[in-house]
Amino acid sequence: MSFGRVWIFDLDNTLHNARPHIFPHINRAMTEYLQAHLGLDEAAAAELRRHYWRRYGATLLGLMRHHAIDPRHFLWHTHQLPKLDRMLVPEPRLRATLRRLPGRKLVFSNAPVHYSRAVLDALGVADLFDDVFTIEHTRYRPKPDSYGFLRLCRTNRLKPQRCIMVEDSLDNLRTAGRLGLKTVWVTRAARAPGYVDVKITDLAQLPRLLAHLK
Repeated sequence: MSFGRVWIFDLDNTLHNARPHIFPHINRAMTEYLQAHLGLDEAAAAELRRHYWRRYGATLLGLMRHHAIDPRHFLWHTHQLPKLDRMLVPEPRLRATLRRLPGRKLVFSNAPVHYSRAVLDALGVADLFDDVFTIEHTRYRPKPDSYGFLRLCRTNRLKPQRCIMVEDSLDNLRTAGRLGLKTVWVTRAARAPGYVDVKITDLAQLPRLLAHLK
C-alpha cells in the first residue's frame, strides 16, 4: 500500500535539541538586542522579553506592536550562530530515519529562514526537504496561529488531511489537529492529549509507526 502523506517537521527540539546550547545563545542575543535598541539595562530587557513571550507567544510580536522594530533586522541579529556546528545536538540517526519515511517532507519553523537553512545544512539533511517554511513566510504570525499552517498548505498545494505534523509543542499540535492534520508529539511525557495521534520519544521511532499514520 502506498503512503500518500506529506511530513511537516518542526525544526528546533524536533530535528535537533536546541535546549542545551542554541536556545540560551538566542535568548542572550534577544536580551542584548533589546538593551541596544530600546535603551534598557540587562534585567529590564530580559523581563520585557519574557513579558512579550508570555503575552504574544513571541518576543518579536511585542517588539513589532509596541516599538515598530523591523522584524527582519531583529531576526537577523538574534540568530547569528558562528559556532553552530559545535552547538548542535542532532537526533540520533536523523538522516537515516528521514530517508526511511515515504512521501514529501517539509520544515515548518518559527525561526528565520537563514537560521533554519543553516541548521539543516549543519545536520546534513537539507537535501531531504522540499520546502523550508519559516516565520517570514507566515508574515510574522508564528505557530500556533492557524494562519501559517493554512499559508503553508496553500503555498505547497497540500490538503491538511494528507499531512502529518511532527512537533515538540502541544500548542502547535492542537492547531494542526484542529485543521485536520495527523499529529506526532516528540516528548518524554507519560501521557498525550486526545488531539495527538502518535507520541514518540525520538524520531527514530517514526518508521515503525507508519501504520498508525495512514
